[in-house]
Amino acid sequence: MTGGQALAQEIERVVRAHGIASPVTTRRGLNARLRYLDSPAGRAALREAGASPRTVRDWYARRTTPSRASREKIDTAYWNRRRENLIRSGQLKRYFNNEGRGVRMEIYPVDQTAVPEKYRRPNVQDRSIQARYVWDDAVDAWKDDDFGTLDEIWDDLIADLDSDWVAYAYVSGIGTSA
Repeated sequence: MTGGQALAQEIERVVRAHGIASPVTTRRGLNARLRYLDSPAGRAALREAGASPRTVRDWYARRTTPSRASREKIDTAYWNRRRENLIRSGQLKRYFNNEGRGVRMEIYPVDQTAVPEKYRRPNVQDRSIQARYVWDDAVDAWKDDDFGTLDEIWDDLIADLDSDWVAYAYVSGIGTSA
């Protein structure tokens, strides 16, 4: 994947790490999601996910239990609403900016065994960089699904890797820690 795609994937992973851990298939996870969505905006998110207003009323009145398909709609609505709330409140940007310190980023390069021998880079290793001052733009681009901007941000991040930067234009993944 491109570095921009890896950035988007890592931002999504952080969003999921700061959400409800219990799966929607459990009573605890289902009830937690329904509590989170118990607001006008949450109910609107449920409607956007495909739940009818009558069905939503029945869930909250405990007249019916959501089916498997409905639980998926609830889960989708929860994550969409959670994502919006993290962006609107600025928590996501604050997490990544880490009071100006940024986050430590591990870069996992593409596995070279699948690359033809004449193009293979023999000494490509995992790299670690401190990513600062890019997260406001990266979160905004992720929110807008702007992968072009995420790729530009990635190119700026890896520019300091000297001549190895080409080896990290495409990666198998990245990981961050504040």
